[in-house]
Amino acid sequence: MEVWFQDEARIGQKGTLTRRWAPRGSRPRAVRDHRFQSAYLFGAVCPARDTGAAIVMTRANTEAMGLMLEEISRTVAPGAHAAVVIDGAGWHTSGELAVPANITLVPLPPYSPELNAIERLWQVMRDTLLSHRLFTDLNAILDVCCRVWNRILAEPGRIRSTCGYPWAVQVKI
Repeated sequence: MEVWFQDEARIGQKGTLTRRWAPRGSRPRAVRDHRFQSAYLFGAVCPARDTGAAIVMTRANTEAMGLMLEEISRTVAPGAHAAVVIDGAGWHTSGELAVPANITLVPLPPYSPELNAIERLWQVMRDTLLSHRLFTDLNAILDVCCRVWNRILAEPGRIRSTCGYPWAVQVKI
């Protein structure tokens, strides 16, 4: 049995600003875009195996969620079954959603994003890899989503240390 955490992050031209070191009394400049193009990074992580799976889409809907579940299904260890923790988004609970045989969806209670460990990963990505950026167009957004996700996966121990709740890392059945 593997415990996976799945969610999606909207990444776009609006961007985020984060704190920066600066001399006391100064006001450091930061770039801020006011355009509205964005993409959705559908991601899932398994802290026990220190791995993840993701797809980047221009829309968040049932079709995109179905593709994400297929990607998780391919990434689950051979012979294992995945309990995928999800929030209550409409496309997560749609009756049209086809769930692969090696996956069971585990919905979180309403208004409890702190229970979904991938939210911590989104925060790290926004604070360290995605803040203070300008994206020229949708293709630039899609490209940076892929590069940032691959960078996270390439860091050994990153997913385990960021998303590893003790109860999710040591599941034995």
